Amino acid sequence: YMPNIDEVFNFMPNIKESNKALIEKAYDFAKKAHEGQKRKSGEPYFIHVFETAKTLARIGMDTKTIVAGFLHDVIEDTNVSEEDLKKEFGEEIVTLVNGVTKLGTMKYRGHERHVESLRKFFLAMANDLRILIIKLSDRLHNVKTLQHLPPEKQRRIALETIEIHARLADRIGMGKLKGELEDAAFPYAYPNEYEEVIRLISDKKEYNQKELQTVAC
Repeated sequence: YMPNIDEVFNFMPNIKESNKALIEKAYDFAKKAHEGQKRKSGEPYFIHVFETAKTLARIGMDTKTIVAGFLHDVIEDTNVSEEDLKKEFGEEIVTLVNGVTKLGTMKYRGHERHVESLRKFFLAMANDLRILIIKLSDRLHNVKTLQHLPPEKQRRIALETIEIHARLADRIGMGKLKGELEDAAFPYAYPNEYEEVIRLISDKKEYNQKELQTVAC
């Protein structure tokens, strides 16, 4: 599977040609920069940055935020320098990309007090709210692909997502994104509870079907 840029533009029906060209440039730049890199799943790394950018388009973010979504890992994970990126895309994009990189250096330790301070740290660092929204979109795709990681790491990332990222999404008024983060993380954070929920839903479905059949008769 190789992502198609039209998947992004489908969420942007009224996009100006100049903005379209900038997003296409970022798509091509990121694709070339990440060429040959693979994720744990074996998929090309570019799929991750593409899905991040697509989420940003889906939730209605502006062109520069989507561009930064495509480019959010190029300074950290490729041979592209900050100067290279600045020359191609300007200071504002570099600021967004560097902000996302800094947010990625913080780790979850599991204590409620630490979680609360970390949450404040996130908000304090994200002096441009777009940085935080890029990070949340990046996290969403990471959680959706947790099946390729060892169980211990799955649970740590999932708990971190529920305790920090989902709460942050809620705090900035992005309820849909909060729900998506929680839904993706829940099976890994609380596997026993997840199995129980699935069983209850299945039982309820069977009961409802029997009730419907009784009514139909």
